[in-house]
Amino acid sequence: MNYVCLNDHRDRLIEELRKKNIIMNPEMKKYIKEYGGPFHEFIKENVKVAEEENLPICQDTGMIEFFAFLPYNVCLDQPLQNFFDSIVSQTYLENDFRYSTVIEPIGDRKNANDNSPAIVHIIQTNDHKIEIKFLVKGGGSENLSALFMLKPSIDEEEIMDKIVQYVRDNGARGCPPLNIGIGIGGTSEKATFLSKLALLEPFESRNIKRKYRKMEEQLLERINRLNIGFQGLGEGITAYSVHIKEYPTHIAILPLALAFDCYISRKGCVQIEY
Repeated sequence: MNYVCLNDHRDRLIEELRKKNIIMNPEMKKYIKEYGGPFHEFIKENVKVAEEENLPICQDTGMIEFFAFLPYNVCLDQPLQNFFDSIVSQTYLENDFRYSTVIEPIGDRKNANDNSPAIVHIIQTNDHKIEIKFLVKGGGSENLSALFMLKPSIDEEEIMDKIVQYVRDNGARGCPPLNIGIGIGGTSEKATFLSKLALLEPFESRNIKRKYRKMEEQLLERINRLNIGFQGLGEGITAYSVHIKEYPTHIAILPLALAFDCYISRKGCVQIEY
């Protein structure tokens, strides 16, 4: 059994979270640079000023969703939920980022005033390091999330038609270009989790299985032909990337979950060696 003191790595995680709210992910910068459509000068200026002045790229500094890839033989000095909540609270209080979480989802929806709590997923691994990944999820793209319980007899073309139609009807509301995560199989809960996990993938990566890799490529091509464009203004690409993660499922069901990230697609990663 290996013992890890999480607070020894606190400063690195706080800095990574701060930077992802301020500095545009390099994966997106080339697309921003190439865009010449409506309001392109303001989009580019926003990215430049945010980095130079240490200001958030977007006023919606999101709700933080952590994915902790944890080796099975590691013992931690504190619960991960407590640790991540304190990381979020300190980062947002010290940097005057907007507080976007409310304590009660129904009723007065009083603000938590420190952007906690975080959403925490724990994935056990056989690895020899802890890997902490996170998404800074804004409300606009999160509102596009969808779950469909499909007939098990449906084929790939019908699934892709369903996804493309959903993006056609709703994509402009998520501040495109979009990063699109798709979860297929498992249960409703598992498919939704997989769709979020898919958002963490590098833009250029592809599913190792030929069938799903082909679907990713075809979906990206078809979605970009919708011409929703940057910020829904009809010019430039509609999606940066599409990733699919699949899982075995019950004979009587076929869950399909969709997750979206907006044009700044804020995601980070910190590795802890021990």
